[in-house]
Amino acid sequence: MSVNQQAHTGPPYGQPQPGYQGYQQPAYGGQSLPGAPQAQYGAYNGPMPGYQQPVPPQGYFPSLGFPSKGSPVSLNSDTSSLAPNFIGSLRAPPTSGAPPPPASGASHPSGHVAYSQFEHGDVQNGIPASAAPMQRPPASQPFLPGSAPTPVSQMSTFQQYGPPQASVQQLRNHMAGMTIGCTAASAPPPAGLGYASVPPVSGSFSATGSGLYTPSSGSQGPPLTSVSQGLPLAQPPFPGQTIPTQRLPAQVPGFTPPPPSTGVGPSSYPPTTGAPRPPAMPGPPLPGQTVAGPPSSQPNHVSSPPPPSTMAGLHPGPPMSGLHGPPPPTHPPQPGYQMQQNGSFGQMRGPQPNYGGAYPGAPNYGSPPGPPPPPKRLDPDSIPSPIQVIEDDRNNRGSEPFVTGVRGQVPPLVTTNFLVKDQGNASPRYIRCTSYNIPCTSDMAKQSQVPLAAVIKPLATLPPEETLPYLVDHGESGPVRCNRCKAYMCPFMQFIEGGRRFQCCFCSCVTEVPPHYFQHLDHTGKRVDFYDRPELSLGSYEFLATVDYCKNNKFPSPPAFIFMIDVSYNAVKSGLVRLICEELKSLLDYLPREGNMEESAIRVGFVTYNKVLHFYNVKSSLAQPQMMVVSDVADMFVPLLDGFLVNVNESRTVITSLLDQIPEMFADTRETETVFAPVIQAGLEALKAAECAGKLFIFHTSLPIAEAPGKLKNRDDRKLINTDKEKTLFQPQTSFYNNLAKDCVAQGCCVDLFLFPNQYLDVATLGVVPYQTGGSIYKYAYFQLETDQYRFLNDLRRDVQKEVGFDAVMRVRTSTGIRATDFFGAFYMSNTTDVEMAGLDCDKTITVEFKHDDKLSEDSGALLQCALLYTSCAGQRRLRIHNLSLNCCTQLADLYRNCETDTLINYLAKYAYRGVLSSPVKTVRDALINQCAQILACYRKNCASPSSAGQLILPECMKLLPVYLNCVLKSDVLQPGPEVTTDDRAYIRQLVTSMDVAETNVFFYPRLLPLTKADVDSDSLPAAIRNSEERLSKGDIYLLENGLNIFVWVGVNVQQSLIQNLFGVSSFSQISNALSTLPVLENPFSKKVQSIVDMLQGQRSRYMKLIIVKQEDKLEMLFKHFLVEDKSLSGGASYVDFLCHMHKEIRQLLS
Repeated sequence: MSVNQQAHTGPPYGQPQPGYQGYQQPAYGGQSLPGAPQAQYGAYNGPMPGYQQPVPPQGYFPSLGFPSKGSPVSLNSDTSSLAPNFIGSLRAPPTSGAPPPPASGASHPSGHVAYSQFEHGDVQNGIPASAAPMQRPPASQPFLPGSAPTPVSQMSTFQQYGPPQASVQQLRNHMAGMTIGCTAASAPPPAGLGYASVPPVSGSFSATGSGLYTPSSGSQGPPLTSVSQGLPLAQPPFPGQTIPTQRLPAQVPGFTPPPPSTGVGPSSYPPTTGAPRPPAMPGPPLPGQTVAGPPSSQPNHVSSPPPPSTMAGLHPGPPMSGLHGPPPPTHPPQPGYQMQQNGSFGQMRGPQPNYGGAYPGAPNYGSPPGPPPPPKRLDPDSIPSPIQVIEDDRNNRGSEPFVTGVRGQVPPLVTTNFLVKDQGNASPRYIRCTSYNIPCTSDMAKQSQVPLAAVIKPLATLPPEETLPYLVDHGESGPVRCNRCKAYMCPFMQFIEGGRRFQCCFCSCVTEVPPHYFQHLDHTGKRVDFYDRPELSLGSYEFLATVDYCKNNKFPSPPAFIFMIDVSYNAVKSGLVRLICEELKSLLDYLPREGNMEESAIRVGFVTYNKVLHFYNVKSSLAQPQMMVVSDVADMFVPLLDGFLVNVNESRTVITSLLDQIPEMFADTRETETVFAPVIQAGLEALKAAECAGKLFIFHTSLPIAEAPGKLKNRDDRKLINTDKEKTLFQPQTSFYNNLAKDCVAQGCCVDLFLFPNQYLDVATLGVVPYQTGGSIYKYAYFQLETDQYRFLNDLRRDVQKEVGFDAVMRVRTSTGIRATDFFGAFYMSNTTDVEMAGLDCDKTITVEFKHDDKLSEDSGALLQCALLYTSCAGQRRLRIHNLSLNCCTQLADLYRNCETDTLINYLAKYAYRGVLSSPVKTVRDALINQCAQILACYRKNCASPSSAGQLILPECMKLLPVYLNCVLKSDVLQPGPEVTTDDRAYIRQLVTSMDVAETNVFFYPRLLPLTKADVDSDSLPAAIRNSEERLSKGDIYLLENGLNIFVWVGVNVQQSLIQNLFGVSSFSQISNALSTLPVLENPFSKKVQSIVDMLQGQRSRYMKLIIVKQEDKLEMLFKHFLVEDKSLSGGASYVDFLCHMHKEIRQLLS
């Protein structure tokens, strides 16, 4: 049996289960879906056949895998004294009567069965449902070594596992033929969506070797604490603490086998003969059950109602589902305070702050005494929690402004609200780096494998409390620059010879100061006008460009916006054409304009099209608009010059008349075919004729199959997934659009594309021009007026109104020693240094990777200067400059202490998403895992204090790297579920490539908020919880957002009054899935939830689709896809499993 296949320990998938009264989970849209793909990393089931089994070292009990010298010991030492901060208490050995719990660090004599505090053979595997739940000790209770917690009698509400621990021989038999690999197994389990009672999803690696995880703060000193294997922690660790993980000694293709483990773990998949299986509960399964069956789509847009046979449409995001340990406490743990001691073989917890207790009404499974349970899985609460890290950063760094005067400071996380004071380095809103302390040599950089990259957002929007970059006008002479490398004047330039010359900080060349720019120096060598000149004292500023910076040496005209509307049958029938025309009447009053201008300088034009193009003359002197048809789409030209691009206010009556007439003119159309390339060509020709840059807003509905240049065929083929030809699905099917994009960039013609597909329309090809011109793509699958219009109109309004620069060129200069070598984002490059964009808006980022070309010095550090030349929306040519200084180090520990994981993940995702264009997806995934394992192995080898190989030690600032990386690996581009469309994947791939760090953070690890815990009297959000199904309570309502969708999940046992207050209906069954907005009701709870949704919408660059999910409803599969710490139905590993897998990879590298 392959580990990638589920062991058949339960009824077939989709078969009604006892607790369900025959309720079979329908697939999304009502049809049954293909079988669920298999787990990425199977559970570890004991040693591999063929491995020599070593004799366990003295003091190790084989099935526990941690030292047992009579008292709990620090795994970092060989002494038998208690570790200074040892957490948890000892329990006395059983005497007589009821067996007390075993000592967490104590051994059992070989051959003796370990007692648990539950009935014989029962595993406490979830939140107890007893009437008297165990009380959690208060966080401030002092820890008294030697005091044993009183055993709590417990009703058995857990799933039972099979027979006694197997012998080594049995384990070998059990493991025969088992492989652990990164590919899905060939034979999927049967299709269907019932809850199957299969072995635990996460952490079912048995304990072999003393696996410990330690977030280390990069110091050379020993970690604060070591925790022995049987002692799970119920709180997120504090820096320097070691945590148990288990190791998987199994083979991954392409790697040498790891060394044999130090102990033999019992199988995690015992046969279930003789162990009664509890009936399935309605609602979230217990932590021992997984949800079997295929995932539902992560549409970019879930259609409402969805068509019967598909699930395209919602924003794909990182998938998941499955279960982990109970939630963490909301208070940050304090060293020296007692951690909650869990039962040795399962979590036993009382109610916790922020979470509901046991599932209400959970049945009790009274089961007869049975064999002892297998060893405990890794407790999800004992591994690094993104929620805790985010919360700690907010508390520590949210109150003080971030002052940028000091070189190489790591900024607060993107999830923290903070103010920036520019004192010579660019704000982190403009530039974030993967590391703020970069290695002095290329050898050191290669050794660490940490990519050196910057995510740059040159036109980022600032909060109202921060000052926009100052505009500096040096008159006809233009900005002062270095003679040799052409870097712009900045705070790091060194003035010499009394201020008459300056030495360039990038290339060290000395340049004369122009006479008009001369100023004396003070006693410190600073110019006396230092604080009067933004370019000398600030990290970010703008210069007014001279005519030398303009095309053909003449100042540009103001840009134009051309609206190009598909009027084929689909667009008219869906009501889309009428909706667009109505909206444009009012939207044209909000075109972007310079701060002090009365009206916008942007001119507008209108085109409609199906198989032919219709141009409109809306000259202000006309009484009625005139239409001109161009049917020769093979040779596109613009039939009119005067009257096509007009000023909105001058031609308002003619424009309004046109927008009233368009829906009527095409109301009875029967034309279903469309063209696409000629539409872009027409807009390009119009801008050329008007000698200006601009933007095309194209509203398009179907695959362009009409006879014309750029005609496409339907090439969607799901059979290519997981083959070497899969990469073709992401590549354009013709080079025609690449050439067209090149022409558009040369003219400054940016394309924004709004897609409304009802079937495949080849986003990979249609997206080439928007992508390479710096434009945006918006996709509304199965567009329906009543549910989708609000979202589409919000996106359109924001897209038309947002700040945008035209005809942009960006160059990144660096100081000697490093250079920019690679670029990611929506742009075009005709050479190796200049990033060209027909348009660049305030949401787009360009990611730049740097490599060493010489040695750096610790004294001088490293400098970056990003210069963006662009035309403003008023037609003004400007230069925006951002400067950043970084530290350089000769010690690896300094590098690891100054990394930023969110930026690292942003870079790695973009690197991987570009990789799928040229390599098989599996190769890309393996490369990602390997690089991260090398990063962590290098830290372990060179920076962490010596400790047992069984410990997983992570750098403090990278402790979330495994959980976030797993989210990237499980995303729809790299691991699609069966219902994710090819268009969805191409769309997400392009979207992520120009996302900023805050957007990728919430996209890969969505934000999950318990709405029922919200304080209706305060402005704050409820505390977020971790993305796992186990954190959800049936009695609560949750909101999950990932930047593209907002899900509101309603548990089956939510109080009727809450349902009434939020949805305006009297019962759970009456809540409608079709809602696209929450009803506005006059009560505090409704207003609070509404304000939370509005706040979240305001933080994102796109209007998020609202989806109501009722527990046990067919849409719940889709929701679970975003619970990223769980195992995903498309085969992605749970966080716990992946952490164990990473540990194994690291150990292989170290050995």
